[in-house]
This record gives sequence, structure tokens and C-alpha cells, in this order.
Amino acid sequence: MIGIEALDVYAGLAGIGLPELFDGRGLDRARLANLMMERRSVGLPFEDPVTNAVNSAKALVDALDPAERGRIELLVTSTESGVDYSKSVASYVHEYLGLPRTCRVMEVKQACYAATGAVQLAAGYLASGRAPGAKALVIATDVAVVDEYAEYAEAATGHGAAAVLLSDTPRIMTIDPGAYGLHSYETLDSARPLPTLDIADADRSLFAYLDCLAHSFADYADRVEGADFAETFDRLVMHTPFAGLVRAGHRKMMREHGDTQPEVIEADFTRRVAPSLTYPRVVGNLCSGSLYLALASTIDTAPCERPERIGLFAYGSGCASEFLSGVITPESGRVLGALRIGERLVARRDIGFDEYVRLLKETRACLVPERDRRVGTEEWADYLDHPGRPGELLVLTGVEDYHRRYAWR
Repeated sequence: MIGIEALDVYAGLAGIGLPELFDGRGLDRARLANLMMERRSVGLPFEDPVTNAVNSAKALVDALDPAERGRIELLVTSTESGVDYSKSVASYVHEYLGLPRTCRVMEVKQACYAATGAVQLAAGYLASGRAPGAKALVIATDVAVVDEYAEYAEAATGHGAAAVLLSDTPRIMTIDPGAYGLHSYETLDSARPLPTLDIADADRSLFAYLDCLAHSFADYADRVEGADFAETFDRLVMHTPFAGLVRAGHRKMMREHGDTQPEVIEADFTRRVAPSLTYPRVVGNLCSGSLYLALASTIDTAPCERPERIGLFAYGSGCASEFLSGVITPESGRVLGALRIGERLVARRDIGFDEYVRLLKETRACLVPERDRRVGTEEWADYLDHPGRPGELLVLTGVEDYHRRYAWR
């Protein structure tokens, strides 16, 4: 059995309420209901894709004894927010997590799908039997760069990273071998042509998401005999750009594969989908970490009392998608619950709109190539010393001759 041994999320130290962000940007509050969001994470000037990745995985790696840590043979980072056109984010992550030198280190990119592609490839490597007892660490990490030009997408964008440790001891979720469906094609529904510029065709992106959900499940059903969207899965977890889109996707699939009565669809959504949205509704879109934030949410907020099968849908603009499945158990809730992800989300510092705008300008600078730059963490001590923050954190301190510098705080 191969699957997820450990899972953790880092969603930053700060957040802003959606009503306040809507009012600050002059957006229509009536559309809040469409997003189904309450709050979103906000990046800080000493955070970047490297610090987010390391801070999401540190507790998982620290929990391993030296022998177990030495069995991590593959480290893959997934990001749309690279800091170099050649050197991967993974190189820094490998260093600051203290991973063994006998480790493959690489980075992947395919918008919000890439981490799931890496998870599946890593699972295949571990299942091959060529490295018995080996582990793989996949980390999805990003920095949001959207501002007022993105309109309603700004409110849905999150900040942070999700770390997934895979092995033959799947205490969080066993991945169903050979049970997957794929659907990919080229479309420009969103892109990041410059380090600090995201562009998007909102309508094209929404339709591509729904199209890929339908077709990737159809491919899954072709591969898995008897698969039924309405009956096979005890729970559903989907890539969550915003919770309202997940609701729309679920409604579409139930109309096509289940009961068309609105009250039946709503009851099914509440039972199988809603628990996965608790964390995304207060974090926002974590790009390719979004699916794993939602997975953590469903396990944490509605622990199972028996083994349950989960259907998972991953989507990335551009576009690529996959429908896969796995099994969780009561142990999943116990292991994940010990990390207190929900408590850390509650403990983030609430900020006002003026502070949000000031931070946004500073945070975007972390992705702009500069030969030399200093980041004065003392200016942001109120955030680093805020009650309820996680333990030791990695922070960005600057750039020297293009080499990024970090320190533990």
C-alpha cells in the first residue's frame, strides 16, 4: 500500500476578512455569497515560496527519526512562483529541511495541477519496489501576486504551502492503485507571464474547470469498473479556487450522474463535500496546494469512524486535470489532528485593508529578480511575535549577489 504518510499546511501568519477586502476595493458585497469565503491568508515581506515550503514541511520532517529522514529519496516542489529561471525552489528547501544528500531534488510546474502530478509519479516510484522503504516529499508552494486589477479573483487568492509525505506507511490516506482519470488540453484561461503579473480569463477558466471535472471522471470510470460518482465515494475533495466553484462542480456532476432533485443534491453536498471547504473558506486558493488543504479540512473537521473512500479532483489552468481516489481511516483523523491545523488558522493575525495594501506591495517584491536586497525582519516583529504562531519559522532576510539568504526565527 502506497499513500500519504503525513500532511501539513502553512497558511501564513496573517489574514484579512473578505467583507473588509470587498469594501476596500469597492466590490459588490452581494457577490460574497458566490465565493462562499470568509477570510483569506495574506503574505508578509519575509515570506516567499522557499519559506512557505519549508514552514509547511518542517513539522513532518522533524517528526521523523534520523533513519526515516534518510529514506526521503525524492523531493519535488510545485510552484508558479519560482525565484530563479534555472535553480529550483527545491534546492533551498532541501538545504533548510536538512534532507539527505542521497535525494532527487526537482521542481514541477503546471499551474494548480502540478503537485498532484508529482504525487502520482512519486507514488508510482515508491510502488515499483526498486527502493523498498523509501519516502517522497512533495510540497506545493506559492506567493499571491494579484491586486485590484484581478477584481473578485483577488479576494479568492490564498497564500502558503502544503506538504505531502508519501511512503508505504499511508497513515493519512492510501492511494487506490490504478484508479485515476486524466483530461488535459491547451487553453489560456490563466497565466503568469511576469513574476508579479497574473492574467486570467475568468469565464474560460470556470468552464475549463467544469469541463475537466466531467471528462477526468469519465476517464476514471472507464478505468475503474463500476465507478459511480454518486455512490462510489463516501467523500469528495476538489481543487478549490473558491468554495462556490466546488459547489457548482458538484451540482453539475450530480445532475449528470445522480439525483436531479435540488434538495437531494444539497444534502449530498453537505454530507460529502462541505467538510472539505472549511479550511479553504478561510485561507483562499493555495494553487496546487489547494487540493491538499481541502483534504486536510475534510479529515480534520469530520473524522471518520470507519474506512472511507474519497474521490479527489485536481485541476490546473493551461490546462491539466486528474480524478483519483484513496481511502482514509480513523487513524487519519488522529494523526492529522495532532498538528492542530485549524487552531493555527484561527491564530493568524487579522489585518485591516490599509495594512493589506501596504503588505501587498512589499510581498510582491520577493519574486522580482534583484542582485542585492535586504529584508528587515525587525520591522515585522509584531507578526513574528504574534501569539499562537507556529514554532520556529524560516524567514527571508535578503539577497546577496543573487543568492537568497534565509534565517530561522
